[in-house]
Amino acid sequence: MKKTVLLLLILLCFFHSGSSESKNWHEKRSTHFIVYFRNAPLKFVYKVIDKAEDYYRDIADSLGFRRYQFWLWENRAKIYIYDEAQGYQQATGSPKWSYGHVMPRDKIIHSFYNERRFIDQILPHELGHIIFREFVGFENTSIPLWLDEGVACYQEFRRRPTADAIVRAAIEKGKFIDLERLSSFTSRSMADDETVQVFYAESVSLIAFLIAEYGNDRFVVFCRRLRDKKDFLEALKASFRVEGLKQLEEAWKDYLFR
Repeated sequence: MKKTVLLLLILLCFFHSGSSESKNWHEKRSTHFIVYFRNAPLKFVYKVIDKAEDYYRDIADSLGFRRYQFWLWENRAKIYIYDEAQGYQQATGSPKWSYGHVMPRDKIIHSFYNERRFIDQILPHELGHIIFREFVGFENTSIPLWLDEGVACYQEFRRRPTADAIVRAAIEKGKFIDLERLSSFTSRSMADDETVQVFYAESVSLIAFLIAEYGNDRFVVFCRRLRDKKDFLEALKASFRVEGLKQLEEAWKDYLFR
């Protein structure tokens, strides 16, 4: 009996805590987004809303995706802006080096007000993850990490020019990650900061190359094949008319050193 009473008290505390927590948020709504915040200035919140709406349109256009599901009414994406990094990290369980957290299936993004890169880098990056996964499938295991991260990083316009330079330097220094190895990379493969930097640079550079050289239509066909559960390598070969990863890698390197 005592155990039952104790359990009920714990559950009541849990639900009470959850409801009071939700009441602490202010919110502002737009056509496709709901932004939750506490003490962030309204000027900043409205800027987040404006940029989020721009990215919602521009990201799908940049990838050539046609929308079939629109983020309207109860289907709107949610953005939570915490007051500081500590509150964000505690709420999401994110490590200290993390600046943004995304839940693609639920269309939820978490970050914090004082993160200076939120609007120009983190917001488009996380929206890129959501829009890409919405197209190819949230549980699609055929998607390599470089493709998922490359599409997201491709939305950070400032990253594109520097990415190519980092990849060229990696090739010249013998630090280049060949495409076969890149396609098997997981988060556990990130052994050090240099590997992380090269991995992300190669990922976004490769996406930029595929879209620039083959066009949005081919890229959409590639993603559609992946959505239809085609094998990754077979989808790649059929969509870009290459014999395999090695041939695509050579074409990519030629593109980088033109």
